[in-house]
Amino acid sequence: MGNLVTIRDIDVPFWRIVMILVKWSIASIPAMIILMLLASLIAAIVGVILAAIGVHVPTPPTPTP
Repeated sequence: MGNLVTIRDIDVPFWRIVMILVKWSIASIPAMIILMLLASLIAAIVGVILAAIGVHVPTPPTPTP
């Protein structure tokens, strides 16, 4: 099976962890933009398909004052 290894302690400075989290946050921005564009594209395609086959999605009523 191989040798088993047990890690007992990891010593990482606090500011190094902060920098890793900042980098992850910055890297997630383009990823979220890409995911939103893909979701919008899929929603548009589904909307076009539903409109082409004649499915009508009613709009919610507007509240009266």
